[in-house]
Parts: sequence; C-alpha cells; structure tokens
Amino acid sequence: MLSGDEQNVLTQLIAARKNLEGIKGKDAALDEIAEKFAENLLDLQDLASDLSRYMSALDADPRRLEFLQERKAAMNSLIKKFGKGSDRMAAYENLITEAESISRHIKDLQGGDSRVAELEAERDKAFVELKRISKVLSQQREQVGEKLGSAVTKEIRELSMPQATFKVKIVVGEGERFSEFTEYGIDEIEMVFSSHSDGPLLPIAKAASGGELSRLMLGIEVVIAGSDPVGTYVFDEVDAGVGGKAAIEVGRRLAKLARETQVIVVTHLAQVAVWADHHFVVAKNESGSITESSVIRVADADREREIARMLSGQSESEIAQQHAKELLALIRS
Repeated sequence: MLSGDEQNVLTQLIAARKNLEGIKGKDAALDEIAEKFAENLLDLQDLASDLSRYMSALDADPRRLEFLQERKAAMNSLIKKFGKGSDRMAAYENLITEAESISRHIKDLQGGDSRVAELEAERDKAFVELKRISKVLSQQREQVGEKLGSAVTKEIRELSMPQATFKVKIVVGEGERFSEFTEYGIDEIEMVFSSHSDGPLLPIAKAASGGELSRLMLGIEVVIAGSDPVGTYVFDEVDAGVGGKAAIEVGRRLAKLARETQVIVVTHLAQVAVWADHHFVVAKNESGSITESSVIRVADADREREIARMLSGQSESEIAQQHAKELLALIRS
C-alpha cells in the first residue's frame, strides 16, 4: 500500500507535495503547512524503507511453517499421552528428563563387554582417588586428635583431676577393600581416659566415674565450644566431689562455655553458683499433704544471702554474707 505499485500512497503524497511547492510564496500560512507536510513525508518515506527491509529479511518459507506446525502437533500429542500433571510445560520438561535417562540406560545395556570394561576403569580410578582422600583425612584427624587430647587434658587437670589424661585414639584401616570404607573414611576413632598417671588408657565408659565423666564432658565442651552446634547444655551436679579452688575452676569453665551457648547448671556449691548470669533457687514446701516445689530468681541482696546460705547454711550470718560478697566481687572483677 505504501510503496508497492504505481499508484501507492507515497506516490500520491509526493504529487501532493509538488503541487504545494508550485504555489509556494502565495500565502504565508499555506507555506507553513507545506513545510510541515514535506517534513512528515520524509519521515513516512523512512518508515516505508524500514518496512521494506524488514519484510525482505523475513523467512516466509511455507514448508518451514508446515514443518513447525506438524512438530507442535506431535509434541502436544506426546504430552497428552505420556505427560503427568496439569502444567503442560512441566510435563514436557519431565518427559525430556525421562527420555535422557532411558537413553543412557539403553546405551548401558547395548554396550556389552566394552561398556563393562569402561565402567570398571571408572570405578578403579574413583577408588584410587577415594584412597588418596581417605589418607589425607586420616592424617588431619591424627593432627587434630592430638591437639584435642592435649587441650582437654589441660582442662580436666584444672578440675580436681591432676593426674588425669585424655586422648583420641585413631586406628587407620588398610583401605584396600571397598567394604572398609564408610561415609566417614576408614578410621576407627575412640576416646580414651585415665584418671591416674600410671593407669591404662581405657574407653571413657569403662574408665570414668560419674563425677569424672561430668567434668570430662565439661572439659571437652569448653575446648570445642566454638565449633559445636549444641544450643543448650544442662549440667546436674557437675561439681560432685570437688570443692575449694577446684570448684572455682569448674565455675570458671562453665562461664567460659556460656559465652558460646546456653548453660543450665544444678549445683549446691556457692563457688560455682557465683559465676552464673542468672541465679534461681529451687525450694520444696512439705508443710501440707502435698510436696510443692517452687523456682525463684534471686538477685542483688537476695542473691548475696542465698550464696551465704550455700556457704554456711545460715543466710543471716554476717561472716557468711561477707564471704558471699567477696566471692561475687571476685567473679565480677
């Protein structure tokens, strides 16, 4: 319509522009209109050229269109017959995934002996790499285990077990058979303990008493607190069998552990209780037919009296209260 035949729109507009140019200078208002007409005609000619180039570049192959329409119909038929779900695009993508999986499976079945040999070569290569990585892991474990043993031993010797020793025992497997490997490597790891300098190192469950086990666990947790994901620890009578300076050290380590996670401690020792950020008193009332328990938070002067009671059994004792103030002041400093 714009430029296709002899009587197209552009030809007629060009003729109109020539007629306007022929009367140029007769009327100023008409001259202004003629000038705008000429400018707009130039823009229209540019647009016509753009349209012509665009249409020349089009791939208007009827056979290609027919092929694509047939392909679309085949895909719709495939989705309708084998697709799952109401989402057509998701069903189509699932069909592609299943087809690729089936193709690989057929390839494996058709490969015969050559495919088996290829898979065995891949297996052997992977096993060599597995053995290399497992040895590196074992070496790292031995290094870290030695550091952990030394650090925990240092901690527990400050907790009224001056002759105790803790070690991490690592037995590295030969790693020549697949059956030796687990998801954790080929190492057998055991934590061993002795409470005496000349005592044999035995598994913790066989070597540590109840009180020793609590303090040993405290020492381990203090050492690994930064990397341990446990959110809350509950220690019940972790200070059993200790007193004096050792009790102070137990409290100090509980407070250190509390910097990394929440720690709840049940204790009868004032030297441990003074380290707490929050102090609660559990009291029983047996005056009636039913025994009742209550939990009361104490702070400031009430806490000083409770610490005094834990020290001497007499909350009103001036000497005990003075000792309580000294203990609390020591911790705060």
